[in-house]
Amino acid sequence: MKVPTVGESITEVTIGQWFKKDGDHVDMDEVICELESDKATFELTAETAGTLRIKAQEGDTLEIGAVICVIEEGAGESAVAAAESPAPQSATAGGGKTGEIKDMIVPTVGESITEVTLASWLKADGEYVALDEIIAEVDSDKATFELPAEATGILRHVAKEGDTLEIGGLICKIEVVEGGAPDATVSSSSPAPVASAAPSGAETYATGHASPAAAKIIAEKGLSPADITGSGKDGRITKEDAVSAQPKAPAATQASAKPSVAPKAQDSAPAPKVPGSRESRREKMSSLRRTVSRRLVSVKNETAMLTTFNEVNMGPIMELRKKFKDQFKEKHGVNLGFMSFFTKAVCVALQEWPAVNAQIDGNEIIYNEFCDISIAVSAPKGLVVPVIRNAESMSFDQIEKEVVRLATKARDNKLSIEEMTGGTFTITNGGVFGSMMSTPIINAPQSAILGMHNIVERPMAVNGEVKILPMMYLALSYDHRIIDGRESVSFLVRVKQLLEDPTRLLFGV
Repeated sequence: MKVPTVGESITEVTIGQWFKKDGDHVDMDEVICELESDKATFELTAETAGTLRIKAQEGDTLEIGAVICVIEEGAGESAVAAAESPAPQSATAGGGKTGEIKDMIVPTVGESITEVTLASWLKADGEYVALDEIIAEVDSDKATFELPAEATGILRHVAKEGDTLEIGGLICKIEVVEGGAPDATVSSSSPAPVASAAPSGAETYATGHASPAAAKIIAEKGLSPADITGSGKDGRITKEDAVSAQPKAPAATQASAKPSVAPKAQDSAPAPKVPGSRESRREKMSSLRRTVSRRLVSVKNETAMLTTFNEVNMGPIMELRKKFKDQFKEKHGVNLGFMSFFTKAVCVALQEWPAVNAQIDGNEIIYNEFCDISIAVSAPKGLVVPVIRNAESMSFDQIEKEVVRLATKARDNKLSIEEMTGGTFTITNGGVFGSMMSTPIINAPQSAILGMHNIVERPMAVNGEVKILPMMYLALSYDHRIIDGRESVSFLVRVKQLLEDPTRLLFGV
């Protein structure tokens, strides 16, 4: 089974969790795992009935089309047991070289990838490798891939760690061996004879060897595989072993435990020991977080982004809500919030200032005659921006219902790709978290975004008198390549005018 295509712009996914274990029996169309992309979460169903063989672990990032698991059709418990136990004759029969040399080349790992870098060899030169055993890791500009052996035999390195190879370039050779690992008389590269079947508990090539995911974590912690006892098969160090491993106590503490020959006078008082934890943890970024990071940096670098501010007296809207909220909820079954007022005001202003609702496509400008309003929502796995389609034609209750529906699906990680693609203008509300003022970043390829903030009572001068009014700062970030200062300021002033006199929204003036 391979990673399916889940959207036009999605090139890789991350395995969120496995619902079935390796070796479990699965039925056709049964959900076996959960995949996460930078836009949504998907469930992967079994394509046939049989025994599951997991090829990628939780947290691994795979490209579209990569092998994620194998299902052995019709395999029962007896077949599984037979697969896991070696054939009787292999325990005694030694293997020998066939004279065949298997050339391994860099495989195609993606349409746009033309070269890779050999990150690390997981098997040493001259070491015996089994078919499909992971022997190396290669890095591309998009992801890291594991390279499995294409034959059973003796590995001969051709490329070195750090070398950059083109797709199709020779990376190593394998001297093909039949019947298992060769003995000492066959392989001169092995200093000691290699048993064809190691008994339970005996050391093998896997003993003390870290998996690719575990090796990265060990390196990040500054540890050595020799410091960790592997709990995997034949003593292999698993990802869980690496995560739970702790650095050794520094030598200084051991030296301080030794008795001194004679006490020395202390010239100065020692530094005070403050109790408290000094531990830290490292977590892999999710696909969603990596994509958001990449897009935000891209917007900052590729647009002429500028922000203009204004302030709005929210008193009139608050009075309307207070007066009609009970009747509104009784009739429509949804609360009357601020978002419907802002969405309606924005749609009116966008139709009057079309450049704010446009976007750049190469050397052309696309002017949209509809208003698809993106609403920024903070979901458990990161920021998502679902879209309200044709908001300019919707009523207050329709907007409120759509906001509630999309926000609920976002917090439950149930948004579809279609619900998050498109959008001509974005509204983000940092006020719900207490933000007084900010400069929001444009949601590419859109050209502008409106930032709402918290409502604070402030003294304001009204007709020569000081009054306490509930005020909100508004921020409009826009791409100066397509929106001029006159248009941006006029747009924001129009939004302010509609919000401070919401009856204008009813009469379209």
